[in-house]
Amino acid sequence: MAEKDSLHGLSCPNCGGMVPIPEGQAIVHCPYCEQRSFVRGERGLRRYQVAQRVDQDKAFSGLQAFLKGHRAIAGDVAKKAKLTEIFVTYLPFWAVWAKALGWVFGEERVGHGDNARYQPREIKVVQEMHWNGAACDVAEFGVDSLPLTIQKMEPFNPEELHARGMVFEPIGSQSDALSAADNEFHEEVRHRADLDRVAQVFTRLVHRRFGLVYYPLWVLRYLYRDRAFQVVVDGYTGKVLYGKAPGSTLYRALVLVGGMIVGAFLSIDVSSAFFAMAFGMEGDGDGVLALLALGGGAFLAGFGIMFAAYRKFRYGEIFEYRGHRKKKRGSKNLFKQFSDVTNFLEMD
Repeated sequence: MAEKDSLHGLSCPNCGGMVPIPEGQAIVHCPYCEQRSFVRGERGLRRYQVAQRVDQDKAFSGLQAFLKGHRAIAGDVAKKAKLTEIFVTYLPFWAVWAKALGWVFGEERVGHGDNARYQPREIKVVQEMHWNGAACDVAEFGVDSLPLTIQKMEPFNPEELHARGMVFEPIGSQSDALSAADNEFHEEVRHRADLDRVAQVFTRLVHRRFGLVYYPLWVLRYLYRDRAFQVVVDGYTGKVLYGKAPGSTLYRALVLVGGMIVGAFLSIDVSSAFFAMAFGMEGDGDGVLALLALGGGAFLAGFGIMFAAYRKFRYGEIFEYRGHRKKKRGSKNLFKQFSDVTNFLEMD
C-alpha cells in the first residue's frame, strides 16, 4: 500500500517510533523494532464503499418518475419544475452483519372464547441479520438507513470518492451503533418467535462484522413556483430514497371529503345500529357485550378516519416521501406481555 494511503500519529508502545496505519488494518507492526500491535477504534475500522452505477441522466429520470408517480403531488410539477442543482455525495453508514441464534420462551394463545388458554412454547430462531444507520447528520438528506441487501462492497478508496463528489466523514459513536444493532437483532428474534406472551429471550450473535459503508446518493434540487424542493436518488439502484414535492390541492380535498363521509357513516350510522341491537337483545350477555364492542369499535374507527383525513388535508401541502424506513416493532396484540428478562450473550 502506498505511503499516502496510510495514517500516521500513533507511537509504538515498545520503542516510541511512529507507526504507519494502513486504512482499515487492525494489526500493524513498527518499522523500527518490528513490534506488532492491535489497533482499536476508528483507525482499525473496516471501511467499504458502494459503486456508483447510476449516472446523472438516470438520476434525473428518477426525479421525473417520482414527480409523476404519486397522486398526492401536484399534477403540473413534472412540467413546470426547474432543476437548479444536481450532484453526487457519499454518506457514511455504520453497518453490522451477524447470524443471530435466539431462544424465546413464552406462551401461545390457543382456542377461542371459553376454550381460550395459553400453552407454553419454546421457539428457536436462527437467522442472518443486518443493520445499518447513518454515521453523520443526515437531516438535510432525509436518509437515515439503507436497504443494503444486493450491493457489492468494494475496498474504501478516498481519492476516488473525493474525485467523484462530496464525501462526508463519520461523526457518530461506534458503540452507540453497535448497541442499536444489538437491540434491533434482539427485537427481531423476539418478533420472529411470534408468541403472545414472552417470558425470556436469549440471543447470541456469531460471525458479527462491523464496518463503515460510504454510499453514493444523487441530490437533485428544483424550483416550483419559486419554492425550493429536494429529491435524493439511490446512486446504486436509481430508486428515490427521499423526496419532497408540492401537494395536490384536488387530492387533498377529495381525501378530506371522502374521509368525512366514511368516518361519519361508521361513527354514527354503523355504531348506532350495533348499539340498538345490543339494547334490544335479551338474555344473551355475551352477545350484548360483543355488539357493544363492535359499536364502540365502529365509533372509534370512524373518528380515526375523519381525523386522518383532516391531517392529510391540513398537512398535505408538502408531500414527503421516504423510500426506506427502519423497522419498528410493537406489541403483537392487546395481551400484555409479562416479565421480559433479557440475557444478551455475544460471541465475536
